[in-house]
Amino acid sequence: MYKYAIRRILHALPVLFGVLVLAFILGRIVPGNPCKAILGEKATVEVCEKFDRDHGLDRPIPIQFLAYVGELARGDFGNSLRFNRSIVQILIERLPMTVELGMAGLLIASIIGIPLGIISAVRHNSAIDLSTMVGANIGVSMPVFWLGLMLAYVFAFLLKDTPFWLPPSGRVSAGVTAVPFYEVYGWEFAGEGVVSNVAEFLSNMFILNSLITLDWEVLRDAITHLILPSVALATIPMAIIARMTRSSMLQVLGLDYVRTARAKGLVDRRVILVHALKNALLPIVTIIGLQLGLVFSGAILTETIFSLSGVGRTMFEAITARDFPIIQGFTVVIATAFILINLVVDLSYAFLDPRIRLD
Repeated sequence: MYKYAIRRILHALPVLFGVLVLAFILGRIVPGNPCKAILGEKATVEVCEKFDRDHGLDRPIPIQFLAYVGELARGDFGNSLRFNRSIVQILIERLPMTVELGMAGLLIASIIGIPLGIISAVRHNSAIDLSTMVGANIGVSMPVFWLGLMLAYVFAFLLKDTPFWLPPSGRVSAGVTAVPFYEVYGWEFAGEGVVSNVAEFLSNMFILNSLITLDWEVLRDAITHLILPSVALATIPMAIIARMTRSSMLQVLGLDYVRTARAKGLVDRRVILVHALKNALLPIVTIIGLQLGLVFSGAILTETIFSLSGVGRTMFEAITARDFPIIQGFTVVIATAFILINLVVDLSYAFLDPRIRLD
């Protein structure tokens, strides 16, 4: 299995390089000038020439690409043109928000989608099955930006004087501060090494940080602010997971060993959850892994609508500002995460089905 994982990682390197090339080229062929986008349309020619010279944009594109690849090989993602800050530091600040949102959205999608798919398969061609599949088709077709706006309108405006009110934007309420866990416990890190960056990254995941520090006020507030965006983000994955679970379960429920288990007098719940579901998990796990990667791409609209400073919103702002280093750096990180997720899904097959051997 270790050889298989190493081989998959080596095979992924050309894919990462191709993603990097595409992100680099597409970012530069899009109409617009970074100087004008960042400094404004009134920036003079002299100012823009100095801007390009200071950021190396006056060099030929192949030279810029080779220089960027060399920096990336040393772990240097470069600096943002707009913020003049390290891309690594921006990732440490913004990526935790997207990770929390993506994990919450996928958790909601799986918790609701898998049971709905199982019920639809067990009650095949019933009213429950029909209504579930109609709801799944509506969920797949529903735009995230429209659903997000409707959720914010209903729960933040129409229900503002009721116990069901939910915040429409932001990550925590004004005045609520999440103190990093390493400060709470008096841990000190010298410099800006890997350990300090990891600690800062984890502390920016407010839910995890509040659990470590036992700060229940921040935990409650962070979860409350995460409900609406995670529900909006979970709608399409939930519908897809429900449909895949239903399809996979229908195939398994018609097999001989399931009929044999029922003929032996086993409780129907045990037949469905132990015998049938266990063997129907492979395609379900595959689709969940794929949805996790797609959830991060869907976070762009969700974070923009709910004013969340995550990777998605930062990417959107970077594209409008022609901030090439952020676009390239974030694209590489997202592509790497997608590849690692697919690797984990492939490795999980051997644990879910002992008949599968990875070599």
